[in-house]
Amino acid sequence: MAERWATFGIDLHLDPSGPGLRRGLTDALREAVRGGRLAPGTRLPSSRSLAADLGIARNTVADAYADLIAEGWLTARQGSGTRVAPRAVPERPAAPTPRRTPGRLPYSLMPGTPDLASFPRAEWLRATRRALAAAPHDALGYGDPRGRPELREALAGYLSRVRGVRADPGHVVVCSGFAHGLQLLSEVLRARGARTLAVEPYGLDVHWDLVHRAGLETAPLARDALGTRAQDPGDADAVLLSPAHQFPLGGALLPERRAAVVEWARRTGGLILEDDYDGEFRYDRQPVGALQDLDPGRVVHLGTVSKSLAPGLRLGWTVVPPWLLPDVVDHGGGRTVSVVEQLALAEFLTSGAYDRQVRAARLRYRRRRDALVKALAAGAPHVRVTGIAAGLHAVLELPPGTERSVQRSATWQGLAVKGLDSFRHPGVTDPVGDALVVGYATPPDHAWTGTLDALLRSLP
Repeated sequence: MAERWATFGIDLHLDPSGPGLRRGLTDALREAVRGGRLAPGTRLPSSRSLAADLGIARNTVADAYADLIAEGWLTARQGSGTRVAPRAVPERPAAPTPRRTPGRLPYSLMPGTPDLASFPRAEWLRATRRALAAAPHDALGYGDPRGRPELREALAGYLSRVRGVRADPGHVVVCSGFAHGLQLLSEVLRARGARTLAVEPYGLDVHWDLVHRAGLETAPLARDALGTRAQDPGDADAVLLSPAHQFPLGGALLPERRAAVVEWARRTGGLILEDDYDGEFRYDRQPVGALQDLDPGRVVHLGTVSKSLAPGLRLGWTVVPPWLLPDVVDHGGGRTVSVVEQLALAEFLTSGAYDRQVRAARLRYRRRRDALVKALAAGAPHVRVTGIAAGLHAVLELPPGTERSVQRSATWQGLAVKGLDSFRHPGVTDPVGDALVVGYATPPDHAWTGTLDALLRSLP
């Protein structure tokens, strides 16, 4: 009988002490209420349930409750059970007034984020249900540090089919996004004696900071009119590139430079970290295959669903050369990602839902891009738009010296934007020029027209 009530009760932590069980329990309950641990209105376990939990007689609990009801600490009502009585609660010292921060602007063209309102909630929920229904019980254990085998197999098939990656499921390591994958690889490189990671001259400072925290230096590659000079990493031990669609400038790495940087890696024993940044979203050109296909032994391929689905899923992957795999696994991997999310993504990939989502998003974002280009041609013909053959953002070239004033104007219009200079590596001394990096995928559909109008009012 005690086991039955222990199952149906609610939990309450008490540590009765002192002379006698009844007095010890009464004192413990009174102190929990007086000290505020049990707030007014909190429902307490039934006397039968609490007695079963504490291993004491039910009458002892009932008597302790009765004492505290008589003292006014508890109340009892038919159908409502025993609860903590209402009482005046001493005021806590006022917290210091937080520093006022600017409110969120109503419009946003911040790059790096998809239209979160278009996340396929119903399809993702169905995939999660199917995946959980089919998953074996041991799937909910700690499992393989590389990640769930269902997801690694699904990713290997998808990346091979869509991105041209030569991926064995055993060489795929699931991670919680690109930044996590970069962190793992930076730590591995440092542990193996590397000192410098060459990076593109324009990129994300959060990535550079992450590399620095792992103990590596970052050195910007040179750039010319044809793009990043990846074929000349200097004395770097490894190179970080986004060859399919460079962020933020938007170009693709030229074929001859792709081949040259791979040859550098073969010759020197260097490693190439390939960021497949929004490589699935191409519009006006043939798909650019993965750099990893040129040499799977010297290139690590990193990808994520942060642009195709949502960054909040925290799902990414690395395809690691066999000789580097043990080190990457030792530094982390798939155990950092929810098993449920891994199983859901595996189902999403194998069912074809992911392909449908990407194709629909590609069409929607291309329409957005075309609307942006058309609006600029009509309302700001002096602004040149570049980097629009693929991806989720465009670069708007501005007259010299106007980048900051345009950003201030945008703020007055209620529009959040990023200037190109904020993506420049500190080591770059010859900046490209003034420009805005416009994330046209970011606004939800209902805000798109207003966002475009705010942008046009902001431009010189």
